[in-house]
Amino acid sequence: MPSPFPGMDPYLEQSEVWAEFHNNLAAEIQGYLNQRIRPRYIARQVPVTAYDTLAILPVRTLKPDVSVSRGREGRSGGQSGLATLTPPAVEATIPLEYETELFSVEVRSADSRELVTAIEILSPVNKRPGHEAHRDYHRKRRALLRSAANLLEIDLLRRGERPPVEPPLPSAPYYATLSRAMERPRAVVWPIQISDPLPHLPVPLLLPDPDASLDLQEVLTLAYERGGYDLELDYTAALPPPWSPDEARWVAERLGLDPPGG
Repeated sequence: MPSPFPGMDPYLEQSEVWAEFHNNLAAEIQGYLNQRIRPRYIARQVPVTAYDTLAILPVRTLKPDVSVSRGREGRSGGQSGLATLTPPAVEATIPLEYETELFSVEVRSADSRELVTAIEILSPVNKRPGHEAHRDYHRKRRALLRSAANLLEIDLLRRGERPPVEPPLPSAPYYATLSRAMERPRAVVWPIQISDPLPHLPVPLLLPDPDASLDLQEVLTLAYERGGYDLELDYTAALPPPWSPDEARWVAERLGLDPPGG
C-alpha cells in the first residue's frame, strides 16, 4: 500500500527504520538517474560508516534489603580480615555504539570519472552537534563546496541542526538545497511542507549538457513500497518533535485519527 502522506512520510523518521530507508532511497535515486544520464554519466552509491548509540534506559535507584559482608575465620575461631561490600546506590547503563553504513550518491563522468554532482541525504547523526559523524559530514561538505563539484543536499528529517545557509530559511520541516559550483556562494533552496509532494530537483551535469531531473517524490514512493514500510510503521505512535497545531490536525486527518484535543 502507498504511504498515507502525499510527500515525505514523517513516520519514516523513526530510528528503527530510518537507516534502512535512507539506503533504499539512495538506491532508488541511483537507479532513477542512471536511466536518464547514460551514456555520458554514471551514478554510484558511496558508503560512509557511522556510529550511533543504542537507546538508553532511565537510571533506576536500587533499594537493597541487606548489605553483603565476607569474613575469614581465624585460628582462634573468631573472624579476621573482615571485608564489607557496599551495595550500589543506582543502576546505570553504559552507552554502547553500533555501526551503521549510510550511502550517498555521486554522479560522475563516465569517461574520466570526474565527480560532477554529490547528492547527500542527511541522517540524524549528520545533524547532531558534537557527534563525530556531524563533524565528518561538515568536513566533507566544506571540501565539496571548495571543489568544482555541485552539491545537492536532501534533508527529510525534522530533528537536528541543519547545515548553515544565509539568510535564515522560511520555516518548513524539510528542505532540499542545491549549490552549483559555478554560482557559489549562491545556492537555491526548496522548503518542503508536510502537506507538499516532494519536488522535482535539478541534478547539474557538465556544460553544455542540461540538468537531469530527479523526481524526489517518485523515488521516495518506490523506496517506501519496495521496503514494505506500510506493514512496519506504527502510525499510532507519537512523533517528536511536536507538530504545530495546524500540522497536528492535518496529520490526524490523513491518518483518520481523532484530532489533538478532540
